[in-house]
Amino acid sequence: MPPVLALMIWLVLLLGLLCFDPAREPGTSFALWIPLLWMLIIGSRLPSQWFGLQVGSLAQAMSEGNPLDRTIDLAMIVISVAVLATRSFNWSGFLLRNLALTAFVMFALLSIVWSDFPFVAFKRWFRDLGNYLVILVVLTDPRPLEAVRALLRRFSYFLIPLSIVLIKYYPGMSRQYDPWTGSFADAGVATSKNMLGVVCLVSGIFFVWDTLTRWPDRKERRTKKILLVDLAFLAMTLWVLNLTKSATSGVCLAIGSLVIWMVKTGWGRRHSGLIKVMIPTGFCLYLVLAFGLNLNGELAQRLGRDPTLTDRTLIWNTVLSIRTNPLVGTGYESFWLGPRLDRIWEITGRVNEAHNGYLDVYLNLGLIGVFLLVLFLLSSYRTICENLTLHSELASLSLAIWTILILYNVTEAAFKGGLLWLVVLLGSVVMPQRSVEPLADKMPMESGRLTSRSRRFDLNPASRGR
Repeated sequence: MPPVLALMIWLVLLLGLLCFDPAREPGTSFALWIPLLWMLIIGSRLPSQWFGLQVGSLAQAMSEGNPLDRTIDLAMIVISVAVLATRSFNWSGFLLRNLALTAFVMFALLSIVWSDFPFVAFKRWFRDLGNYLVILVVLTDPRPLEAVRALLRRFSYFLIPLSIVLIKYYPGMSRQYDPWTGSFADAGVATSKNMLGVVCLVSGIFFVWDTLTRWPDRKERRTKKILLVDLAFLAMTLWVLNLTKSATSGVCLAIGSLVIWMVKTGWGRRHSGLIKVMIPTGFCLYLVLAFGLNLNGELAQRLGRDPTLTDRTLIWNTVLSIRTNPLVGTGYESFWLGPRLDRIWEITGRVNEAHNGYLDVYLNLGLIGVFLLVLFLLSSYRTICENLTLHSELASLSLAIWTILILYNVTEAAFKGGLLWLVVLLGSVVMPQRSVEPLADKMPMESGRLTSRSRRFDLNPASRGR
């Protein structure tokens, strides 16, 4: 099949699916396309990369960015602020109910003062501020649960099939080559196999959650159609994930699916308190085994993989050998700039992240930044657990993504602006009571489970008591 024809078929099928999607819910706002576009850019490539625009050398591009990218980001940020203004968003209530997140974001802004590249740091902070604004556009939608579902579903509709088309018909555009060994990995719509793995991870965990959530109503005609779409896209997602050979994303998808399954079963409903204790306890045990007893290296070697975790240990040792302020770091997103970047590239090659989210935060924001990040993670876990107790339907997905996030960042960097970070915010941000309360409906219960009549309810019921 000619590549252009394959691309046209993808576009026609995409438009048909968006127009005649059996899972389509009326009533969601048109403004939902703004956070969708934001997520599509984060999950794939920058507009300048799609159009093949370059700005000097790679190091120069990392520090200066591209005018096209900045213009599009600014436009979406301005539109998001305008949407929130029309909805009379309660900013003071939001900030007070999310103190840990507010402190983390504000400390990041303050760190620009001691950055070696204050203007670049501010530009990056302002760009990442858009992550929170687009999430608020979703959560202030007249139908927030349906908005979250539509956002994640449309995200998968766009990127998973397009990745298949690019991998099969545009290999020159979708393959990532190793300059040292000559081997390649399929990157699809993304810029690397690891980033494509994250796209598959978010898509896969959504379709697992949506399938298990709708399964009790599987005899309904409409639900049958939705489940068929879910299973088809889940199969495509797993196929693409297998091509990426991203071990981290594969393991995280399995763990996240297990968490959702446990919560959805009768055993999970009866022992929800045990699940809440198991997840952080299991993570702490994993850290002890992984770094205290070198479990990661031993396991990788037994599976025939690189015991250095694809040179991650070399990267960790290299970045830790570079002198930084241990208390406040180098400034927001400033570590991977200037002479430090040149020195790292001389030793490890062209990497621009520490391949460990916690270490990456430490390098940029120091121990204070790590403390504030952990404080937010604990606060968000508390919110998710409260929502789980109050039977919020989104709680099981939020719990799975939160678990994935803390595990994924052990070998990758996905805090502050990645897809996983955005999806965690969807389920852990506490909305002001004024914004949430009018949307809250009573959840009809029947035989201990939600009935199909439950279409609207409080997305974040934990916010009621705060």
